[in-house]
Amino acid sequence: MKALRTAVVGGSIGGLAAALALHRAGYGDITVYERTSGDLAERGVGVAIREDRCAELEAAGYLDPGVPCTPLTRRQWFVRGGDDPLGRVIHTEHGFGFRTYGWGSLWQGLRTALDGRAEFRSGTSVDSVAGSGEGVEVCTGAGTDRHGLVIGADGYRSVVREAVAPGLRPAPAGYWAWRGAYPEERLPDAGRWGRSTGVYVVFDGGHLVVYRIPDGGGGERVNWVLYAAPPPGVDPLGGEPGSLPPGVAGAALHAHVTGLAAERLPPFWASLVGATTEAELMVQPLYDITAEPGVTERIALVGDAATVARPHTSAGAVKALQDGLALESALRGADTPAAALREYDAVRTARGRALVGLGRRLGRALVESPQEWAAMDGAGLAAVWERADAAGLFGGEPV
Repeated sequence: MKALRTAVVGGSIGGLAAALALHRAGYGDITVYERTSGDLAERGVGVAIREDRCAELEAAGYLDPGVPCTPLTRRQWFVRGGDDPLGRVIHTEHGFGFRTYGWGSLWQGLRTALDGRAEFRSGTSVDSVAGSGEGVEVCTGAGTDRHGLVIGADGYRSVVREAVAPGLRPAPAGYWAWRGAYPEERLPDAGRWGRSTGVYVVFDGGHLVVYRIPDGGGGERVNWVLYAAPPPGVDPLGGEPGSLPPGVAGAALHAHVTGLAAERLPPFWASLVGATTEAELMVQPLYDITAEPGVTERIALVGDAATVARPHTSAGAVKALQDGLALESALRGADTPAAALREYDAVRTARGRALVGLGRRLGRALVESPQEWAAMDGAGLAAVWERADAAGLFGGEPV
């Protein structure tokens, strides 16, 4: 067991993957700082992961095969129009090959793997991180701890990033992801929507993504994300990076997104969004950022602390888990932690940059640029997608 004292700042999926990497690389003294004091396993948003990425991560030990999932075997694209409440089908893609998970279930699988292998300090906010001599100082309200190696997994508002890339700030995309999740039985006429079908509904100025996720009790939940601009002049965060968790957005934003859905979406999908309560609505302004480099001699960034790509890429969770796997590999193979972090950064920063580029291109194609959706057919859609993702990065690259 390696004697170096280590820490992970951030206890979400990326942070737990980093802690698992440290443990598997032979480090025994691991502290995980997490500012949230509640049970993260209760978070109900959905995550979609490509089947081939799932197989790789399961084989590597970063995805528990026992975590409940729902297979997606096809993707359908709809636009408003026609007599069907679902709208007109633009294209049906068979052999889609994704699995959907509840975020909390993925988190719980990693947390269980770390029982007894790391010290968890829940409800502990990290105020600053700074390299000092032969170590790294992590400052919290309870005092200052010194560690030999620190991994920043504290998301897009990362405190640790300031020690690696001072002054780097997320760049706003100019539109939001509006999210909701609720029990499927609340959705009227749910049988119209194929059980293993992921859905994209496109409209001028945005699009809706819908899929089912397991509820952890044998049932399923409806999970949706709608990408669209905020109401003019509205900035609930005062220009600061952040998001509005469920129950915080308020009645006005709930009325805006349900009204937008009723105006732009086919009736079935409008009712799906409309069935979301104010307490279930989450609002996520979108950003782009890549820290280059993403390491110092004793600090490394993983997940959204290193790279924030728009969720169009369907690769955020995959990247966070792969970051952990890459970190483990580098720490196992290098002679020193500094050499390991340089090796890790040489691989992962390029991957992150590529995902940020994909997110921007998909955002332009599906939100920002006018498209002739009403008249589009499968060939036209394929051309739009090919221009955005010619390299096939959607869902993440192989490990």
